[in-house]
Amino acid sequence: MSLNRSEKEAVINEVTSLAAKAQTLVMAEYRGITVADMTKLRTEARSKGVSLSVLKNTLARRAVAGSAFEVVGDQMTGPLIYGFSEDAVAAAKVVADFAKTNDKLVIRGGAFGGKALDVDGVKQLANIPSKEVLLSQLLGLMQSPISRTARVLAALAEKRGGGDAQAEAPAAEAQAA
Repeated sequence: MSLNRSEKEAVINEVTSLAAKAQTLVMAEYRGITVADMTKLRTEARSKGVSLSVLKNTLARRAVAGSAFEVVGDQMTGPLIYGFSEDAVAAAKVVADFAKTNDKLVIRGGAFGGKALDVDGVKQLANIPSKEVLLSQLLGLMQSPISRTARVLAALAEKRGGGDAQAEAPAAEAQAA
């Protein structure tokens, strides 16, 4: 089914707005994937804030022209699904995780920060922890010295308090007798 000119312009405008907001683009070949698996992939992507689209490659090239994703225009060949995400690692993580369980989805490449990524680059990007995980790790590192100091002080206080409590215990027993 071919699109008329106004429908093509609408698709280009939509993808251009996605590309303007996105940090990452991941492209994967989806040849041979069942409808049920594709639905599962789209549901997972939607829950992670990733926009997946099956587009005509000529329309995709026009949509990313002038954006940071223009560097992968020459890789846009064959049946591709395009994943755009505002989170730097979300699109790569969703596609790479799905490709691990479904060998029909083949990662072809992507772009991040104006640089083209090959298959290994996309997989490396997918292995980076999410922003929330990185922030919690940073917070843990920042709290670590404070909590260690608090534990040492608590141990010292217990040691001092524990010695006094042992000395007071026989005195209290003597008074009770």
